[in-house]
Parts: sequence; C-alpha cells; structure tokens
Amino acid sequence: MSNTEPLPDQRQYDFNQGGDPRRSRDGDGSAARRAALVIHTIADIAAVFLGLWILLYLLEANRSNIFVEFVEGMADWLAWWSQDIFTMDTDGLRVLLNYGLPAVIYLLVGHGVSSRVRRL
Repeated sequence: MSNTEPLPDQRQYDFNQGGDPRRSRDGDGSAARRAALVIHTIADIAAVFLGLWILLYLLEANRSNIFVEFVEGMADWLAWWSQDIFTMDTDGLRVLLNYGLPAVIYLLVGHGVSSRVRRL
C-alpha cells in the first residue's frame, strides 16, 4: 500500500496550468478593485458613524462620555452640509432626518462610485 503513483488511465493535475489566482497580472484591474474597496469602505464607515450617533442620541447616551463626544464630533463633521435641513419640533425625529439623510447619501454615492470604479 505504499505505491502512490496514479493509475494509468487517470490524469494528473498540472498545478502550473492555470497560474496562481492570488497573483495579479499587469493590467487586470487590481488597482481599480483596490480603489473601489477603499471608496466602499470609507462610505460604510461614514454611514456607521452617522447611524451610531443617531442611535446614541435616541437612547439618550451620556454626552459627557469621551466616546459619545467623539461619535458626535465625527457625525457633526460628516453631516455639516445637512444640518438643519429638517427643523422639527421633536428632537429625535430632527436628529434622525438630519443625520440619516447624509448616511443614506454616503452609502448610495459611495457604493455607486465604487461599483463604477470596479468596472473600469
């Protein structure tokens, strides 16, 4: 049982036939895929910060906490252009709309641009 040779009618697989799929060839779009991944990830991170701030605000998190302050600062920085688009009497609804709109826009634009870059 120590014979490991294939039977005469069996073919051996040539490992060099298809090349290494982990290696990228020149001009195969790997740079475009990396750029698309970066764009996609940045859009997701922006939306996560905005969504997290909405959640922390609605759950009435301690605003003197350093983490809550950081998330609020990031959300304010990301949503500076959409502040006070909606002026509601209800604070929770106002925060949801004023920070939710940029989160949705970042997701839509970021994912759209990344899919367009990936096709290049």
